[in-house]
Amino acid sequence: AARDPDAAPTRPREVAAPAAPAPPAGGRGGTDLAGRKVLVVDDDVRNIFALTSMLESQGMQVVFAENGREGIETLSATPDVEAVLMDVMMPGLDGYETTRAIRNMEAYRTLPIIALTAKALSGDREKCLEAGASDYISKPVDTEKLLVLLRRWLGQKSGVEG
Repeated sequence: AARDPDAAPTRPREVAAPAAPAPPAGGRGGTDLAGRKVLVVDDDVRNIFALTSMLESQGMQVVFAENGREGIETLSATPDVEAVLMDVMMPGLDGYETTRAIRNMEAYRTLPIIALTAKALSGDREKCLEAGASDYISKPVDTEKLLVLLRRWLGQKSGVEG
């Protein structure tokens, strides 16, 4: 009565959720996000780790990139990504430029992109939306608020309007 060795999940070059995720802490919903794939683009590995841990606790699959260029490459190589969490302040290609580049790619014009920024200045939200972000959240990220945004955007999949 040993474990079936064939049951072990294969793990490509991504951080994948366990095959049978544990229910989310606190007994809240979350099953609606299970199995959904999100790309996290952030130059700070601590933020990637924190976001990945939280998203995986919801049963989500996470792929990540540490800069804008890598984010575009990862997105192109991972066509089943359903949403992007985009850090705004990154060296080189920043989140605004990366978001604009993604929006210029036909396949990703309606992909939900949620901008993340440490700056919570009054014009930041507008600047993110003008660059093509679907929504905006400031750091430190409020986990519950982020999950609400993900459920909203993954539920409607309509992308940017307007």
